[in-house]
Amino acid sequence: MLIASGGALGACVRYILSNSIKFIYPNLPVGTFVVNILGSFLIGVLMGNLETKNISENFIRNFLIIGFLGSFTTFSAFSFEIVNLINNQKIFISLFYIILSIGVCVFFAFFGYNLNKI
Repeated sequence: MLIASGGALGACVRYILSNSIKFIYPNLPVGTFVVNILGSFLIGVLMGNLETKNISENFIRNFLIIGFLGSFTTFSAFSFEIVNLINNQKIFISLFYIILSIGVCVFFAFFGYNLNKI
């Protein structure tokens, strides 16, 4: 129940946020980029909080990380946007987007994880 309800909520929030950003930047995959960075950061923060166990581990792991953030962040939309860029012969932009997305998302997950240790 926790995973399903978190997943439904995360997918809705992603759709709203990503489309809001897409309205501002219609020709660039900025919405998915922002959603994935934010989600990676929040996953890192929550993983760090699992160590302190201030909140139910079951709630954090199942509802927030697996459910909400699992459906909020989206590798499939990222992959679709890369293929779309390649099909439109924007090879340099697609490679830049891949490297930037992976690097920035991993950095923010690491930063979020270590945030409460600073």
